[in-house]
Parts: sequence; structure tokens; C-alpha cells
Amino acid sequence: MKSHARNSRQQSPVSGRGRVLALTVALVAVIAGVSVWFSQRNSSADESVSANLPAAKSGPAAADGTGGDTGQLTALDKVFLTKVRQAGLWEMPAGRLAQTHASSEAIKRAGMHLLEGHSKLDELDREDSAALNVPIPDQASAEQQGWVAQLKKAQGRDFDQLFVDLLRASHGKIFITIGEVRATTKNTLIRRLATQANNTVQDHMDVLEDTGLVKDSTLDDVASTVPK
Repeated sequence: MKSHARNSRQQSPVSGRGRVLALTVALVAVIAGVSVWFSQRNSSADESVSANLPAAKSGPAAADGTGGDTGQLTALDKVFLTKVRQAGLWEMPAGRLAQTHASSEAIKRAGMHLLEGHSKLDELDREDSAALNVPIPDQASAEQQGWVAQLKKAQGRDFDQLFVDLLRASHGKIFITIGEVRATTKNTLIRRLATQANNTVQDHMDVLEDTGLVKDSTLDDVASTVPK
């Protein structure tokens, strides 16, 4: 009997530790189960909230990557739209006349540049006019129509020189306006148009100068219009 009692006392601590271990394992399992339940519940809630949220809206990207907001229009911006339109309305006819009235291949080449450049620029200008709800004219100015009339009457070398005189002067003057618009406009469409106009006018001045007929007096005339 005494021996049996000693054995019972010796085994009792072991059994106690086993019960503690079992309880600990059970408690951990319960905690883990509760944690999984909360995680699934929160996940379902998040999905429900996300499903009811409106989709994010993204405005149309502007050409220069600044987003859909085109920005405020200034009076100069509106004048610029008109000037670009009227430039094409007389320079494209002038470019066509160069193909039949010029004596120089360099003049004919310059005329083709006018036709191609202003055709694309005019299309962009009309698109921007519609987008910005700014009306633009369907006719060149009276002065510009007069220049076309002069070119129609000229032939050969007389046409060549008159063509360069008129076109190089007009391009030089609008080039000044383009720089002012591009540097100051807050409107992304006008900024894009000014960039395209800058490239087009630069190209036209280059091909006009390639003819070798640009006079110092023409450049002096342009210089006289630069704001002091």
C-alpha cells in the first residue's frame, strides 16, 4: 500500500502537466479559430464596401500630359486661334499658286511645305476652336486676301520674290506671337497648338530662307514689330 501511494504521488505531477499542456493547446486552437473568423469577416466587409464605392474617374489626358483640365483661356489665346486659322486660309492658296506661277523649284518646294504644314495646323486649330467653344473666321483678313490677289497676278521670278517677301515677313511676325502665347498660356489645348504652330512656322521660315531670296529689308520689317 505504501509503495502504491508513493507511485501515485510520483505520477500526479506528470498528469498535471499533461492537463495544462492539453488546455494550452485547446486555448491556442480557439484563439486561432477566432482570429481566422475575424479576418474573413473583415475581408468580406472590405469587399462589400469596395463594391459600393464609385469607380475612380480619370479625365482625358491632354497632349502634354497634364491631365484633362484645359485651363483658363485668355484674350490672347482667343486671338491666337483666329490668327492660326487666318494664316492657313491665305498661305495654303499661296502654296498652291507656287506650283503654277513660280520659276524656281525652291519656291515650289516652299509652297508644298506651306500646303502640308497649314493643312495639319488648320485641322488642329478647328478642333481646338470647337472644344473650347471659341468661334474662328472662315475667311482670311482683307490684307491677307490682298496678298493672294497680288500673287495671282505675278509670274516667274517676280512671283518668286513677292512670294518670299510676303511669306517670310508674315511668318516672322506670327512667330513672335507664338512665343508669347506658348510662354504664358494656362490652357493645355492652346499650349499644344502653339507648340505645333512653332514647329510649322520654323519649318516654313527655313524653306523660305533656303530660296536665297530673303532680303534684309524684310527682316528689318519683322524686327520693327518686336515689342520694345
